[in-house]
Amino acid sequence: MTSRRPASPLVLTLVTAQFVVMLDSSILNVALPSITTDLGLTPVGTAWVLNAYFLTFGGLLLISGRAADVFGRRRMFLLGAGVLVLGSLLGGFATTDAVLVSARLIQGAGAAMLSPAAMSVILARFTGPGRARAMSGWGAASTVGGAAGVTLGGILTAAFSWQSVLFVTGAVAAVVGVAGWFLLPAEKATTKRSFDAAGATLLTGAAVAVVFGVLSAPHRGLLSIEVVCAAILAVACVIGFVLVERRAADPVLPTGVLRDTRVSGGIAVNLLGGAARIACFVLVALLLQQVLEYGPAIAGLAMLPTSVAGFLISITILPRALDRLEPQWVALVGLVLLVFAHLIFATVDNGDSYLLRVLPGLLLAAAGVAFSFTPTTLVISEGIAAQNSGVSSGLASATAQLGGAIGIAVFGSLDATSRAAVLQSGGTSLAAADAGLQSANLAAAAAAGLAAVIALITFPALRRTRTAGSSQSA
Repeated sequence: MTSRRPASPLVLTLVTAQFVVMLDSSILNVALPSITTDLGLTPVGTAWVLNAYFLTFGGLLLISGRAADVFGRRRMFLLGAGVLVLGSLLGGFATTDAVLVSARLIQGAGAAMLSPAAMSVILARFTGPGRARAMSGWGAASTVGGAAGVTLGGILTAAFSWQSVLFVTGAVAAVVGVAGWFLLPAEKATTKRSFDAAGATLLTGAAVAVVFGVLSAPHRGLLSIEVVCAAILAVACVIGFVLVERRAADPVLPTGVLRDTRVSGGIAVNLLGGAARIACFVLVALLLQQVLEYGPAIAGLAMLPTSVAGFLISITILPRALDRLEPQWVALVGLVLLVFAHLIFATVDNGDSYLLRVLPGLLLAAAGVAFSFTPTTLVISEGIAAQNSGVSSGLASATAQLGGAIGIAVFGSLDATSRAAVLQSGGTSLAAADAGLQSANLAAAAAAGLAAVIALITFPALRRTRTAGSSQSA
């Protein structure tokens, strides 16, 4: 397929789909206190209003991507938009915590269908500079969607009610669905492909079990019955999946692709990089409020440059970088920038200047996020055949989300442990927050650094450069 310039209305529809998916992941954060008061939620119930979305979203991404390959990307896109609208309406009219959590589960399932279907259209339809431009827009939508969710959620909750937050998400998803109906190309008839139901069930079971265990660990403990059972179920499903896939005529995830170091290395890089990326802004929000002692409104404004910078970098600098360098090199640069950003945040103390200490870290983090996620997705897609573009998009999104969930749990545990040690020794809550967030940011920097090392070892373009350099020095 020759490179072509993306059709703007189509690409806008696809990136807006990713925008609403990321918007929905964060738009309820600020509304949680109001929801807790209205529905009388317990602390665990409050946590699961957020976790329910990530449980089905992270657990179903890969299988939804495969379904897009088998049943059609347009069909899965429209189905995902419809399910997201349904979940949003149900949540908006919820009067109990059970209904709201159920609605969030449905929203997550819709997002898991919509996101990989949209990305797989980009990966299958465009190549070369056209793909780079479209994927840069995708990355910008991801950055802006997550950041806009926090701001928009606060404004809507204050002006109307927390229910309006869910109705707005449903409205945007409905617009995306209607636009997709008219703009997404109808797929040509191809050889009928079988759907590996057994492999799909086992893979989904493993993914959901892992996400459930990770999300439960902070509230229940690592040795709780929920976490232990989830771990056992995940291992059993993985073993069963490997056995089933060996006999499958058209496996849900062709195990042979894992022999390509772009795929296997990309998965590891995305897990560790996702941990550093997704945890970054959670840790910064805590840093601003608990160490620098900013109020919620000032802290929100302090995060605004990150959204603006991430958007501008994604739509201006990133496409040019991908044109001039291979995605493997751009991903490496992004990971290194994330390392430096987390190291800066680890050294911020109470009373430090926002402009001189925090803002540089935020700008580095914005560039690191933009330069690491989209290029890593392209690296993974390069190692998977075009007819499995849904698998590659689902795999990239799923590993990033799973890495983020694991990162937040691990870094949060380190934060809590360090805080407890300071408090037990008689330290103040400010000193405890400083020590806890320093530990968490150093761990996040280590995760990004390890991802960079794995990229150097596994990505072919980086290996070739190292080999050539060694030969010349010899």
